[in-house]
Amino acid sequence: MARNSSEERERMEFDDEGITTNRDDGGGGRIMVEKVFKDTEVPPWTKQITIRSMVTSFLLSIIFNFIVCKLNLTTGVIPSLNVAAGLLGFAVVRGYTTLLERCGLLKQPFTRQENTVIQTCVVASSGVAFSSGTASYLLGMSPIVAGQGDGINTPINVKRLSLGWMIGFLFVVSFVGLFSIVPLRKMMILKYKLTYPSGTATAYLINSFHTPKGAKLAKKQVAVLFKSFCFSFVFAFFQWFYAASDGCGFSSFPTFGLQAYQHRFYFDFSSTYVGVGMICPYMVNISLLIGAVISWGIMWPLIEHKKGDWYSAELKDSSLHGIQGYRVFIAIAMMLGDGLFHVVYMLIKTASSLAALKSKKNQSSSSVIAADQSDSEIENYDEKRRTEFFLSDQIPVWIALLGYGILAAISIIVVPFIFHQLKWYHILVAYAIAPVLAFCNAYGCGLTDWSLASNYGKVAIIIFSSWVGLENGGVIAGLASCGVMMSIVSTASDLMQDFKTGYLTLASPRSMFFSQVFGTAMGCLMSPLIFWFFYKAYSVGDPDGSYPAPYGSLYRGIALLGVEGINSLPKNCVKLAVIFFCVAIALNMLSELLKCHETKYRIYRFVPSPMCMAIPFYLGGYFAIDMCVGSLILFLWQMKNKQNANDYAPAVASGLICGDSLWGIPAAILSLAGVKAPICMKFVPASQAQG
Repeated sequence: MARNSSEERERMEFDDEGITTNRDDGGGGRIMVEKVFKDTEVPPWTKQITIRSMVTSFLLSIIFNFIVCKLNLTTGVIPSLNVAAGLLGFAVVRGYTTLLERCGLLKQPFTRQENTVIQTCVVASSGVAFSSGTASYLLGMSPIVAGQGDGINTPINVKRLSLGWMIGFLFVVSFVGLFSIVPLRKMMILKYKLTYPSGTATAYLINSFHTPKGAKLAKKQVAVLFKSFCFSFVFAFFQWFYAASDGCGFSSFPTFGLQAYQHRFYFDFSSTYVGVGMICPYMVNISLLIGAVISWGIMWPLIEHKKGDWYSAELKDSSLHGIQGYRVFIAIAMMLGDGLFHVVYMLIKTASSLAALKSKKNQSSSSVIAADQSDSEIENYDEKRRTEFFLSDQIPVWIALLGYGILAAISIIVVPFIFHQLKWYHILVAYAIAPVLAFCNAYGCGLTDWSLASNYGKVAIIIFSSWVGLENGGVIAGLASCGVMMSIVSTASDLMQDFKTGYLTLASPRSMFFSQVFGTAMGCLMSPLIFWFFYKAYSVGDPDGSYPAPYGSLYRGIALLGVEGINSLPKNCVKLAVIFFCVAIALNMLSELLKCHETKYRIYRFVPSPMCMAIPFYLGGYFAIDMCVGSLILFLWQMKNKQNANDYAPAVASGLICGDSLWGIPAAILSLAGVKAPICMKFVPASQAQG
C-alpha cells in the first residue's frame, strides 16, 4: 500500500485538475479535498451498493483469492493489494460506464463511493483468504503435515481436510468480528481521530481517481498493469514447457552454483515474488535475505555436521526430531518473540494513548464551551462534510450487540460439532475475551497500521492446546481456536480501516458494513474452493514441493509446543530457540528505541524485522533473492525517474503478481488432467553428466 507521510499529506490539496500543493486559508493549513466534489451528488447508501459493483467485486475477488492462495502456499509473504483492488475496480467500472455513456444508456454515474464499495468487497474477500487458515492452521491439521511429526500424528490430533466442513467453519466464525467493533466506530474515527494509514492512503487514491488528473493517471496505470500482466502470464506459460517433473525448469535453475542450490540459494524466475519485492519495503526484503544467510548459509550446514550426535543420523530431513526440528522451532521462536513484543507493546501504547486522551479531556473540561465554539469556527469544510455523512446512516448499537450475541451462540453450538476436541466452554471463553483483543488490535492498527491478528492466533494456539492436552486432541483444539480468534480480531481491524476509508470518501457506514459482509461471504466460499483446487492438483504441504505452505508446519509446531512442552525437541534446539527468541525481542526493542531518538538519517529503518528473518529459516533463500531483485529494479527505477517510479511501480508489480499467479489456474487444470510438460530442463554436476 502506498503511504504518504504526515508532512506530505499537509501539502496535498485537490483542485479541478487533480492534486496541487496549495493550502486553504481558513482551516489552519488543513486539506480541502471535499471542495472538489462539492457539486457532485452523494448517492444514498442503497445506491452506493449497485449490481455492477457487486458483479465487479465478485470477478476481482476470484482473481485476488487466487493470488493470495498461491502466495500463502509458497512463502506466506503477502503484500498489500489495496492499490491493485482500487485501481482495477476503477478501471473495470469506468470502462463499462464510459461505453454505456457513449450509447446513451448510462443511468447512474460511477462515484467514488461505489469505487470504495468495490475496493472494500475485494479486500475483505482476499483478507478471508489469508485469515481462513487454509494454508496455515487448517492445513496444520491435515495428515500430510501431521505425518512429518514422527508419531505425533495420533488420530485424535489429525483431521482430514474436507471442503464441506471448511466452508461451514469459515461461515460460522468469520462474521462475528464484524459486529464486535461496530459500536466503537464513532469513538475510533471521530473522537480519537485515529489515522489508519492504509485506509487513509486508499481513500486518497480513490479520491484522486475521480478527479480529471487522477483519472488520466489511472488510465495510464491500467495500461502499464495490463502490459506487465501479459508479460508475466506468457513468461509463466513459457517456463511450464521445461518443467516436466519436480526439479526441472527455470524454477530449479542453479543461479549461484549447484552447492548453493542445494542450500536453497538461487533465483527461481518467479514474476510473482519479483512483483512482491517491488511493493514491500526495502528492509522487509533485506531482512528475508539476512535470515536466509544466517540459517541456510551458516547455521544449518553447521548443525548437519552434528548429525549422529545432536540427532539420529537415520532420521529423514523432514523429521521434526532431526534437522527439520531446528528449522521449524527456531523460526517459531523468532515469530513468538516478535509477536509477544508487539502484543505487549501495542497494549502499553493503547493504554498510554487512552490515558493521555483522558488526561487531556480532564484538563480542558473547565473551558468546554469556549473550546467548542472556537472549534466550530475554525473547523474546515472537509471535517464538517465528512462527519455529516458519517453520522447520517447509523448502525444501531443494539443491532451490533444482538448480532454478536446470536453469531457467537451459533458458533459455540456448531464449532464443537466440527472439532469435537473443542468443548462449548472453550469457545465461550474465546468469545468472551475476543472483543477486548479486537479493540486493542483495531486501535493499534489505527495508530501504527499493524494488524496483530496472527500473533493473537498464535497465543490462542498455545493456551488452548495446553488446556485441552495431547491425549484429548490438544493439537486440533489449539489450531481451531486460532481460527476463531484470528477471524474476530482480523475482521475487526479490517472493518475499521474500511470505515476510515468510507469516512474520507463520504461512503456510508452502512454501505461499508454491508460490502464488508458481502466480501466476507465471498471469501468464505472462494477461499476453500480455490485452496481445494491447488490441494488436489499439487503436493501441498510438502517441504520440497512447489507449494510447501510453510505456515502449516509452523502453526502445528506451535500447537505441539503447547501440548508436549519442549522435551520432545532435538538436542540444543531449545537453547538455540531461546537465543533467537531473545534476539527477536532485542531487535524490536532496538528499533523502538531508535524511533524514540529519531535522527536525521532515521537509523531505525535499517534494523531487520525478526518476523521476516524467520520465514527463510524454514524455506530457504530463493524467494528472498526474487524479492531483492524486485527491490533492485525499483531502486534503479527511482534513481532514474523517482516520480515515474512512484506512479507506475505499483501497477507493474501488481501485473507481475496477477499474471504469474493466474497461470496457476490453467497449470492446475493441466495437472488434474494428467497433462505434463514436454521437456525437463535439469542441471547436474559435470561428473554425473559424463558418467
